[in-house]
Amino acid sequence: MINMLILGAAVMAGYTISLCFLRFWKLTRDRFFLFFFAAFGIEATTRLFMGIYDYSSDYEPLVYIFRLLAFILILCAIADKNRAALRSPILAKPEETT
Repeated sequence: MINMLILGAAVMAGYTISLCFLRFWKLTRDRFFLFFFAAFGIEATTRLFMGIYDYSSDYEPLVYIFRLLAFILILCAIADKNRAALRSPILAKPEETT
């Protein structure tokens, strides 16, 4: 019983965090927030699936594939943000004047 309560809290927190990232994306239009919105939405959905269905060993790899997808999205968001920061003119070396 307590496991279902904790799982429900994790689902609620995942969707709440996902909606916060969606709001940040709407304000900034930064893809970083869109990737995190999708990742936390997928993570919350997999936890919801785990709570609703009594998944057996047949469906267990399916749950972990979706969780892997969520973590790959987070890694892609970080890589995309770092790549954009490297292209930024603020970080470019100033030209030497001699």
